[in-house]
Amino acid sequence: MQRCRGCQAHNREGAAGCLTGLAMPSEIAELVIRFFVGGIVVSAFAVLAEIFRPKSFAGLFGAAPSIALATLGITIAHHGKTYAATEARSMVFGAIAFFCYASSVSWILMRVKPRVLPTTIALIPVWFAASFALWFVTSAITR
Repeated sequence: MQRCRGCQAHNREGAAGCLTGLAMPSEIAELVIRFFVGGIVVSAFAVLAEIFRPKSFAGLFGAAPSIALATLGITIAHHGKTYAATEARSMVFGAIAFFCYASSVSWILMRVKPRVLPTTIALIPVWFAASFALWFVTSAITR
């Protein structure tokens, strides 16, 4: 048996034994909206991917940017612009950190020619380090 995640009957976070809050209509509606908005935006980016050549460049228009935009739209609707701006900044920093990771993996694979899987796994700390460095610099500036 699951606990209630907060319902109007208890007017508080979770109550043992309550079954009324298991599937809140607002949560289901949000999931349905995410599903459709995400699908529409992914489809739009897929159309863009078909337009551009070479196909390796078109891969940039995969799922990540479209899901990010759909998520930001829903975040603005639910939490406001300030919260969404923080989320967008975090997404940009994550993309910058991923670029650092992908560049380092690419550089090592082209020059040293090691096995791919161990190289990509071994360099994941580069992604984390870049992410945390950007977060640290930003948090130091905003204080």
